[in-house]
Amino acid sequence: TVLDLARLNPAAVRMRFSVVLEKTVLELRGISCMALDDAPQPKQQIMCSRSFGQPVLQQAGLIEAVSEFAGRAAEKLRQQAHLAGAVHVFIRTSSFRREDRQYNGSVTVPLIRPTADTSALVSSAAAGLRSIFRPGYRYAKAGVMLVELQPQALQQGELDLHGLDDDARGESRDRGRLMVAVDAVNRRYGRGAIGVASAGLGGEQRGFSMKQERRTPRYTTNWEEMPVARA
Repeated sequence: TVLDLARLNPAAVRMRFSVVLEKTVLELRGISCMALDDAPQPKQQIMCSRSFGQPVLQQAGLIEAVSEFAGRAAEKLRQQAHLAGAVHVFIRTSSFRREDRQYNGSVTVPLIRPTADTSALVSSAAAGLRSIFRPGYRYAKAGVMLVELQPQALQQGELDLHGLDDDARGESRDRGRLMVAVDAVNRRYGRGAIGVASAGLGGEQRGFSMKQERRTPRYTTNWEEMPVARA
């Protein structure tokens, strides 16, 4: 039991088992050994990927998937107040379908300057997808990873060699305000309330959506799935 474990000799526990169990014994005695972080450390990479519910054969379907994944990753990026310096995109077939031709493609697209703008990240992800797409394959998974992250507050400046005017700087500030507004709307009305056009429409009916036949019913969040008791 927990009480019996607390009575053990910590040094003996360490010799016979491990330092982790020794710290557990000390913690049960009220001696703090395991520090708790007040806040999680910022992620060094942010990835959004998914295995498709059915194979995707066309480039247009993959662009929709990659656009949605890049948009979700961009939202997570802004939540931790970071910027991305590059976008990594990958697509692959299913290794479990041995009768299918196999292909695994990936590319990293560097950005001119780090950004958290959904439009810029989606455009880069779509361009990367077009460069690695090969027709004739049954794609089973795709993903987008934001890399080379840096804090937004430590953004590296650059020399104004091209005479960047106030209008361009103002446009950059406006894009930042737009992203704040988009995130606020999606938090209030649900994920996907506002998104980029290249992600398409259709919700869970899109070709790259996951199979969810055995998903646990959403009793607390969906009226259609609320259980009904009949007497």
